Amino acid sequence: MKLTNSEEIDRFSAAVDAYFNLQIDADRFTAMRLQQGVYGQRQEGVNMIRVKVPGGSISPVQLESIAEVLDAYSQTEEVHITTRQDIQIHSVPLQDSPASLRILEKAGLTTREACGNTIRNITACPMAGVCPKEHVDVTTHLEGAVLHFLRNPLNQQMPRKMKISFSGCEADCAQAMIHDVGIVAVEREGKFGFRVVAGGGLGHKPHEAVVVESFVEEKDLLIVMEALVSLHNRYSDRTKRAKSRIKFLVDRFGAEGFVGKYREEFELTRSALAEHPYPQGKWNRGAPGKPCGQGAPRGIFEQKQKGFYTFPVALTTGNLESDKLRGIASLARNLGLSDLRTTQDQNLMILNVPEDSLVELKTGLEAIGLSIPQAGDNVTACPGTSTCRLGITSSMTVAKWLDGGSADLRIRVSGCHNGCAQPETGDIGIYGEGRRLHGKLVPHYQLYLGGNGTGNGGLALKGPSIPSARIGEAIERIREDHAGEGEFFSWVRKKGMDYFNEMLKDLVEVKAEDLLAVLHDHGDSREFRVLQLGGGECAGASQVRIGSSFFEAAHERRYRDALFMQRKYGESARCAESILELIGNGLLQLHGGTEGSDLEEIHAGLGTLVPGSLSEVFGDLVRRLKQSEEEALSSLYRALDKWTLEAADHCVAQDAQLDLSESLPRAA
Repeated sequence: MKLTNSEEIDRFSAAVDAYFNLQIDADRFTAMRLQQGVYGQRQEGVNMIRVKVPGGSISPVQLESIAEVLDAYSQTEEVHITTRQDIQIHSVPLQDSPASLRILEKAGLTTREACGNTIRNITACPMAGVCPKEHVDVTTHLEGAVLHFLRNPLNQQMPRKMKISFSGCEADCAQAMIHDVGIVAVEREGKFGFRVVAGGGLGHKPHEAVVVESFVEEKDLLIVMEALVSLHNRYSDRTKRAKSRIKFLVDRFGAEGFVGKYREEFELTRSALAEHPYPQGKWNRGAPGKPCGQGAPRGIFEQKQKGFYTFPVALTTGNLESDKLRGIASLARNLGLSDLRTTQDQNLMILNVPEDSLVELKTGLEAIGLSIPQAGDNVTACPGTSTCRLGITSSMTVAKWLDGGSADLRIRVSGCHNGCAQPETGDIGIYGEGRRLHGKLVPHYQLYLGGNGTGNGGLALKGPSIPSARIGEAIERIREDHAGEGEFFSWVRKKGMDYFNEMLKDLVEVKAEDLLAVLHDHGDSREFRVLQLGGGECAGASQVRIGSSFFEAAHERRYRDALFMQRKYGESARCAESILELIGNGLLQLHGGTEGSDLEEIHAGLGTLVPGSLSEVFGDLVRRLKQSEEEALSSLYRALDKWTLEAADHCVAQDAQLDLSESLPRAA
């Protein structure tokens, strides 16, 4: 699966030079930077480079390339594995980011669309391909989706990011319910296919996804996914960042209305992609057994391939130094092992280990300071205030002091309410916030209990907010009270939140005389404060409407041509109308006008604001489109593509920093 593109790194390098030479403004450059997975930090002048690792699959050579970037360009000593199976390299000076991307590109790693308003890294159950329970190795379908959507004009300038997961069986270890789109392999009445859910998410207003397809065959899966992306593009709010995720469309339309809107998009998408190739897997019923869980197995795991095992490697809050990256790569290579995976619990796995290599692998890992997971260390954390512009508390520091105990509880620690560590899916989850008490700002952690994002699970119940200085004691009380009580998920619901509120109320209350003891965040002797750093960059810089107009028009052009080739001339012509509407309205907005509700109104507006050839040809195309016979459509489409190129030239003349190149017809 080739994901890299050296030409886009050349363009990014040129953009970096232009930025330093004051030839491009900050907002425009930010959009370009995020598209290449280079993200701003709290610290000025350095950036985080997010490496996409689809499904977590990574090779020894790729681990070494990440270590090379870390040593050559990073001002820190370790990389960070995220809950989305990415690998983040922090504190890289901006001027060194193109060189860093080139090293990664040589190893087949891409950062493209790892940030910004795009489809982010697509995650999967890390046991895909080796789990005895699975119906199908979803790696096949995941890779097909990655290749289909990467650099696709449809998802270059979406209203907001989209997160997608794949699970190979009903156990749903990849946690479909918390994703914008979640895909779960299922068996129904002896047939195999997928259940698809959409509209899930954490952070601001946690939301469990709703079912949009209870069963769909694999031939229709990409169509379903593209229809949901189109739905997001068409209806999600582009002006209010806080309400731009697809989950808010479920609130806006209601679950039934949301599914209805999806159905409309699905019909058009199915028609356009009717002859599109699709990934095909090898299906089976799957063996009964205990689910693998959200991340790596907690011990050496016997695969469905006889005589082979998966070996989990525990990492402290997902962090790895370069010598360990190289050590793992060297050890794997010496043992003939090539399939490694990052996991959603920020650990690493080595797959397909022959039984007679287990002892040597274990000994080799111990020699570089690594081991299999131990009871109590199932703790994940986002970077928090160590690097993140949105971070409120030092999540990484406190996480290292927390312990899930003998029950091996899953603890999830986020530095703010955005919840990158997925606190609502942990046995115990916390996120950082500031609360004013007795005239002072005090660091707190909002507590969640009993979460499980996998099949038959549910989002955690919200508990009290506890001063940061006391959060360790709160977790210890809960852990001790739970001892011997069985499954944590059920126990929490049996007890109810009133029980926990009562248990922890003395920790919640801060008397004036106790204020000094809770004023500081973990690992920080300074008085607590929340820095205003202008917000994070997860959604990217604000986009000029004309840019999204051209990219959406490129998607319509792809459908127009596909439908034309299938002799579906009426549907094809409607796509041509959409192209004119999108670009025409974009031109109006570029010149300060208001959008028109139909093509005639748009033409009238262009005549006033953009008189001359662009307006005249637009009107001619509208007339021809209404009058054209089927045999004249090919000529009309060539004229429309030529007009699109001229419209793009006009826009760039108005704003030289616009980059519309990836959205334009290849030939007029």
